[in-house]
Amino acid sequence: MKRETPWGPVEIADAHVHFFSHRFYSMLAAQKGDGASAESVCEALGWHVPSQDPAELAAWWANDLDRHNISRACLLASLPGDEASVISAVRAYPDRFAGYFFLNPLADGAAERAEAGLKAGLKGICLMQAMHGFSVADERVRPVLDAASSVPGTMVFVHCGVLSVGVRKRLGLASPFDMRYSDPLNVHSVALRYPNLRFVIPHFGAGHFREALMVADLCPNVLLDTSSSNSWTKYLSPPPPLERVFEQALAVAGPGRLLFGTDSSFFPRGWHDAVFDQQIAALQAAGAGAPEAEAILGGNLIRLLWQRD
Repeated sequence: MKRETPWGPVEIADAHVHFFSHRFYSMLAAQKGDGASAESVCEALGWHVPSQDPAELAAWWANDLDRHNISRACLLASLPGDEASVISAVRAYPDRFAGYFFLNPLADGAAERAEAGLKAGLKGICLMQAMHGFSVADERVRPVLDAASSVPGTMVFVHCGVLSVGVRKRLGLASPFDMRYSDPLNVHSVALRYPNLRFVIPHFGAGHFREALMVADLCPNVLLDTSSSNSWTKYLSPPPPLERVFEQALAVAGPGRLLFGTDSSFFPRGWHDAVFDQQIAALQAAGAGAPEAEAILGGNLIRLLWQRD
């Protein structure tokens, strides 16, 4: 399946889609308390209530991707403890979806949980340092990285920069995140220690663009994902247009280490077409040719998660 682009038909693979399962909403409801349920949380948000069967939500995503001519996507289990939902989705559509799962490496049994998720077929571990209060270079994270390193092809998604979880804000849930742990430079020593692991820094570093580029320049196993609206540019003076962000990322990391993503998450919105259009325009303005666009928009992710090299 390919989608028409300014470079002709291109196979698109989205590296960053949140899988907001029924269990995900149930866990948010438990945090909210006051007798909240997955259904009441979705009602408050004005969002679709997913089936309790993750395979049915996977079918919704498959149909929505069909509608947009998107070939594949990486689904993220978006709270620690929701691995089973994404495992079910991937097993229902193994040629369509790959899965990552969020993990708090400081929690009891984290390394064992990492091993179990990867053994079940998930391809990546997501670390949210600001959310859980740790540096990725902390020795306490090492058992989880050792577990990831033992499975060839595993990706480690390391969220850096500004962390704002919109669904938590809308539900009035506290977000006591600590940005001291959000610096991409913390990834440097870890990426050197684990050269067989690929580390993905999403959103171009989400405000730490310079630092993300520095780490990518020094570590060939560090990749950047392009996902979201990239509103972090407002923190730079002057705010660079998105095409300038792509120009610099292409110059430093090269097209082989950029992964297109949208940060799509909930229904009824579904796949975030506007983000795609914005990034296509930026890539075009940055002077990307067809080989570069094909790699960034899908080729890199397909190679890494489905074909391996």
